[in-house]
Amino acid sequence: MTLFIKLLLAHLIGDFLLQPTRWVIHKEARKVRSGFLYAHILVHFSLILLLLWDLSRWQLALLIAVLHYAIDLGKLYANPLFRYKSIPFFADQFLHLAVLYVCSYHTQLWEHSRMLMGQVNWPLLTAVVFLSFPAAIIMTRLLERMSDQIELDHKSLPNAGKYIGMIERLFVLLFILIGRWDAIGLLITAKSVFRFNDLKASNNRKLTEYILIGTLLSFGIAILTGLVYLSF
Repeated sequence: MTLFIKLLLAHLIGDFLLQPTRWVIHKEARKVRSGFLYAHILVHFSLILLLLWDLSRWQLALLIAVLHYAIDLGKLYANPLFRYKSIPFFADQFLHLAVLYVCSYHTQLWEHSRMLMGQVNWPLLTAVVFLSFPAAIIMTRLLERMSDQIELDHKSLPNAGKYIGMIERLFVLLFILIGRWDAIGLLITAKSVFRFNDLKASNNRKLTEYILIGTLLSFGIAILTGLVYLSF
């Protein structure tokens, strides 16, 4: 575990702390011809050796640096294919972490992977997944007759309400797990305060009732899910 943590720390420092924005822009423009790409790889190689503090592991550092180069180069050429840059970004980070994991546990990869799978809290994972998109879809179906009577606010961010609902439900579940029921009340209050000005400005009774019902339904689903989880 210590080896993986050190490799992860080197990755975080190299990819986020020691990679200026101008390097990123230059790499995206020049790709394989960018000198900053190779400087970036050299930074990673040096950081791994520094944090491991063991020159005998230079081959491991070199292997990770070469694979990092291949993944970064693939991302640079894949970027134009995606409308949203978050997709190649997260794919790139996932591949980097996979490389670090395999390099850390290559001698016992299967055994360690099985051990990790055995430690997964499946009921909790199921609760978290349910409170994300499944709960959002269920709420959409339950409220669809009401939503047809509400004028759409085109100034709102696309799907903002859906993601706000997912985040708030996950917070409710967290508060239930740590036994802080009072924090759920504070969360409802905070949401009400943020919504107050919008509702006051719109002066729309239907919208107010719709938001109130949606909020209570969202919190209710999260609370019920938390109680079901605690019963296991």
